[in-house]
Amino acid sequence: MAPLVLVVTSLEDVTADLVITALNDREVPVARVDPGDIGPGLVFDARIGAGAPVWGGRLRTATREVELGEVTAVYYRRPTPYSARFAHLPAQQRDFATAEARHGLGGILHNLRGAPYVNHPAAVSRADFKPAQLQRFAKLGLTIPATLVTNDAEQARKFAAEHGRIIYKPFRGLPAGEDGCAGAIWAQRVDPDTFDDSITVMPHLFQAEIPKTGDARVTVVGRKVFASRIEAPDGALDWRRGDWNKLIHTPVGVPAPIEAALHGYLSAFGLAFGCFDFALTGDERLPEFWTAIECNPNGQWGWLPEAPAITEAFADILSGKEAVTHDHPRQP
Repeated sequence: MAPLVLVVTSLEDVTADLVITALNDREVPVARVDPGDIGPGLVFDARIGAGAPVWGGRLRTATREVELGEVTAVYYRRPTPYSARFAHLPAQQRDFATAEARHGLGGILHNLRGAPYVNHPAAVSRADFKPAQLQRFAKLGLTIPATLVTNDAEQARKFAAEHGRIIYKPFRGLPAGEDGCAGAIWAQRVDPDTFDDSITVMPHLFQAEIPKTGDARVTVVGRKVFASRIEAPDGALDWRRGDWNKLIHTPVGVPAPIEAALHGYLSAFGLAFGCFDFALTGDERLPEFWTAIECNPNGQWGWLPEAPAITEAFADILSGKEAVTHDHPRQP
């Protein structure tokens, strides 16, 4: 069967655009679907039975019809949330329709037979929790910052007394505001003298500040590893908060023990791809100077200098040229 790659994402997704272009250049059939279009813009039927124990059927968009049985790989990027499709409904109807769409259409799209997912949404969900990431890093022998997750102001003050300068970072980005634009809260130094009972309202993530000499972004796609050192001209604690066009990128080699740990990390979560952030604290050739910060299992990479090579690595996996060698779950 010729590979048919199903790309599950929203219309405006420049990262997916890069991969789709590469697949088109290879003459690999691609179908792009946004589950958030369910309704007249996306109609589907899926059937299963004792004589046909896997889901078969069709997806029909305004421009394309896809046979589910022909899908050989799924690139699951960032589809529009089902809740946005039903935002105009009263709350109870909205929540019901959203849940039905997620469990119905989503349940089909998450269980296509034999298709490797990059990445499967269930794997992304498991790997999306920072506490789980830090624990896995530690189990793999990577250095991590001393970390406290708490809503207890007294414990936060004790943590600061133990570690000196500490930083705060959110678990997630800010949701979209009334203007529809999402925001961000960057990693930042905090003064324990300002801690009060407002901390009890929600969990906070505090970490000992790492005396870093630079940062590294490591993108792993299958068995391929792409890494660059990142420096902000203003020496910002969090390089993401400034002008990304002014960032200084330098290719960097990843020490063999670090690379092995990253493959182990992806395998543990059933991922084929991940964007890892490290703080560098010395000679980057030595693994002891790499401190693992986090991994985005569905991260952006199109802005990196190595983006063309990363694009081709994605196309290799999705077209079947390279097998997913991590313990990535295939749907039976």
